[in-house]
Amino acid sequence: MTAAPRRVNRRKAGDAAARRSRGAPWKGTGMAGASTVDAGEVARFDRMARTWWDPDGPMRTLHRFNPVRLTFIRDQMLGHFGRTLDAPRPFEGLSVLDVGCGGGLLCEPLARLGGSVTGIDPAPGNVEVAGRHAARSRLAIDYRQSTVEEMVAAGARFDVVTAMEVVEHVADVGAFVDACCSAVKPGGLLFMATINRTMRSFALAIVGAEYVLGWLPRGTHRWEKFVTPRELEDALAHGGFRIREEAGVVFNPLASEWRMSSDTAVNYMVSATRRSRGPRPRRRAPQ
Repeated sequence: MTAAPRRVNRRKAGDAAARRSRGAPWKGTGMAGASTVDAGEVARFDRMARTWWDPDGPMRTLHRFNPVRLTFIRDQMLGHFGRTLDAPRPFEGLSVLDVGCGGGLLCEPLARLGGSVTGIDPAPGNVEVAGRHAARSRLAIDYRQSTVEEMVAAGARFDVVTAMEVVEHVADVGAFVDACCSAVKPGGLLFMATINRTMRSFALAIVGAEYVLGWLPRGTHRWEKFVTPRELEDALAHGGFRIREEAGVVFNPLASEWRMSSDTAVNYMVSATRRSRGPRPRRRAPQ
């Protein structure tokens, strides 16, 4: 059974998240406009670019994970924008920016649902592979070798911005989230997915997934770069956004599939909307 994402009670969630992350350092300087690209991460993913669409290759875990995140995004978009699946292309007329698009695993299904999709990635190999696959699939997706900071500086704004499994790979979480928030049009939606910084995530996402099971290439993740729900919530609040829905994602070994859950100890996703106008909250100082 798939657990429905929960609408977050900000007071209770904040208290619980604070307990989870107590003593953990805040990541990010919040230097607006500065590049958040981690050159080492970009180079590593660029080397794997040609394996993006191999369901049995290094990206196989993401292929199996993709339906869960797509369902979360689709259902949130339907509810927020008042669309239904009765229409053949329910997201017709909505602009979507996928930040860190990789080979286009998320861009393509969103385009099939009618979205006007732009995919950006700093790795040239990823953009090349994504563009070729979209052309073979006869999908009109605008792929660019770019960063979200560059898109914002150029004045680009979108109804929906997604940054899935990207936050834990950037050089400055605060500045990156700020830029993603700035890329969303008024009334739009922002989606993010990342990995919580817990001992369980170290055991499962790094030791288990990379070294024991071999689901991911070794070195894909660094535990110290994982982001707690409280840290992500703080970064979103600094960008003027509040979390709308939050869902954990867990692996069911009996069914050999990923599913949504209330358990956010390892993988989790959020949707966020712009808060009503008010004072811009201060980001917590690094500890």
